[in-house]
Amino acid sequence: MFVRTVYATGDPTKVDTAIRALNSQGRDLLEERPGYRGAGIFVDRELGKLLTASWWQSEEARRNSDQVMRERRGGLLEPFAATTAVENYEAVVVHQVRQPEAGGGLRLTRLEFDPMDADLLTETFRASVVPRLDSLAGLARTSLLVDRERGRGLVGALFTDRQALSASRGAQASARHEGAAKAHVTVIGLEEFEVVYTEVRSN
Repeated sequence: MFVRTVYATGDPTKVDTAIRALNSQGRDLLEERPGYRGAGIFVDRELGKLLTASWWQSEEARRNSDQVMRERRGGLLEPFAATTAVENYEAVVVHQVRQPEAGGGLRLTRLEFDPMDADLLTETFRASVVPRLDSLAGLARTSLLVDRERGRGLVGALFTDRQALSASRGAQASARHEGAAKAHVTVIGLEEFEVVYTEVRSN
């Protein structure tokens, strides 16, 4: 599958307005687009950060949805968003243990790598990192998204609740250190979010 992420920052006191619009009008717009396979909304209420992800059956379906979503995005994110960044990825690994729920936690790891090492990263994550994460209490889903051309990637680990998210920090740090060394990647960012909504359909 293919993923488009939108990362917005703004006034924390206004973030709930954007969440309500995305959860209603935004999801309705996505559901109307061919090839749509799911979405997620994640928030850091304290700092004023909002992350959305939409999942698509093919790169073409994601691209075809761009114009409509680009035209409507600003209105959906008002008056919250002061900055907005849109990125596109390929979902090369998706491992779901259980359905994540609202109120859970997302840990997002941002990666940089040599584009020639994209396959090495994928295989390392699937063979070495997923089994380590799979043993963590409360894990709901983990995924690896890559942009092969730019050499950028995202690792998402979703947990059933914030307590499980907190308890997993040490063990995931160890898995991250080992995986980064094996896959020749550089970790350039680490963030945590509250899960507002997330659902990904495999078919």
